[in-house]
Amino acid sequence: MVSVVYEAPETIQDAVALLAGAETKANAMAGGTDLIIQMSGLVNESRLVVNLKKIPELMSAVINDAGLELGPSMSCAELNTREDIKAVYPGLVEAAYLIGSTQVQGRASVGGNLCNASPAADTIPALIANKAQCVIVGPSGERTVAVEDFVTGVGQNCLEKGEIVRLITVPKPEANTSDAYLRFIPRTEMDIAVAGAGVSVTLNSEGECTAARVSIGAVATTALLVPEAANALIGTKLDDAALQAAADAASAASNPITDRRGTIEYRKHVVGVLTRRAASIAAERARGK
Repeated sequence: MVSVVYEAPETIQDAVALLAGAETKANAMAGGTDLIIQMSGLVNESRLVVNLKKIPELMSAVINDAGLELGPSMSCAELNTREDIKAVYPGLVEAAYLIGSTQVQGRASVGGNLCNASPAADTIPALIANKAQCVIVGPSGERTVAVEDFVTGVGQNCLEKGEIVRLITVPKPEANTSDAYLRFIPRTEMDIAVAGAGVSVTLNSEGECTAARVSIGAVATTALLVPEAANALIGTKLDDAALQAAADAASAASNPITDRRGTIEYRKHVVGVLTRRAASIAAERARGK
């Protein structure tokens, strides 16, 4: 028989205390769109579910001089309406918009997408491209972890018992910087990425790329930061040769599997194409700024 205890604390401290003191397996719920499905197969197991949606600090988002402070439990639906965030981080908002249906987005969150740690998660490459970091709080205090180091494997992250993500911080981009996220799916909507790519680029007054970040998803056990792809863009005016070099580097860095949705060879090719296109879109946006 399955026994589920549900708690909905209203403070971060209470959430940490519940998770740290649990005598059975405990899950924090920042939306539940994946967690509820995962729990549907439980047999003879007890579980504590701690809903984080009642904690105001986790449900807000603020842009200030330092950048974006994103509450990890804010729904994707609400994030998608924030034109101020979209203006600065269009690729990140694009990624959040791709999670599930309209109904799912009413519950799903960037923090939940991150903590669920799916290799095909859409927001993770977009966060990595934007140098995002996770502020983690637990019984021993706070620590900060870069998003590229947060996910440790398929369905696994670096959170210890009693810890939750308190905040996702995204630094303010330099002038003439923008980002883009693209994914490829077999169907037209509500599918999981076969491959994804998030790219951020910074241009100088002459249109030369002075900084870049490239991250790819769904082509390894975790989303990958690909410095080789970024280096292929830096010092160029993002001409065809530079874009193709970045695409080739992304393909080379990928380590996908073959399944019913795509072969290794296909995924390697597609992630290169997406990297090239995302870099081009990010550059056009940076020029527009």
